Amino acid sequence: MATTEVILTSSVPGLGAESDKVAVRAGYARNYLFPQGKAIPLTQANERRLEALRKRRAERESTELRTMQELAASLARISLKLVVKTGDDGRMFGSVTGGDIVAELEKQLAVHLDRRKVHLDAPLKALGEHDVELRLHAKVHATLKVIIESSTPLPPPPAADAAAPEAPAETERPRRGYRPR
Repeated sequence: MATTEVILTSSVPGLGAESDKVAVRAGYARNYLFPQGKAIPLTQANERRLEALRKRRAERESTELRTMQELAASLARISLKLVVKTGDDGRMFGSVTGGDIVAELEKQLAVHLDRRKVHLDAPLKALGEHDVELRLHAKVHATLKVIIESSTPLPPPPAADAAAPEAPAETERPRRGYRPR
């Protein structure tokens, strides 16, 4: 199989980041990477451009890292309050997902995040306080406190000393098709 070496001009998932030298199949480079502007062929002239690409990538990554560290510090100090619909018994209808958390962050704090940066093992299905991990950057993780409350007031729990009405005792019925001897 014919391969060719290219220099990536932008990040390509599963292949590499900007300014990486990678070997790909000739058809992939010719039919996808070059027309999309995601790569340039590896020539002597383009190798000289590689240093400028690496410098630009390093500056952008350092700026992004600094911004995400500031965001992580501010998110660690706050708590996000979500109001959800519940039944009479206090159980939620549905659950709270990463998309719901991101939408509420945008609404309450004007913070724009990708929903994939919110890491939940499973959707949140219980009222109360939850700690949610945010993976903002490869090197920056934050914990956001999410408080889930009911939109309707919950009835007070029954008093412990109040006697619960007893259910009538069930009489045992013979099984169907069973005849005693």
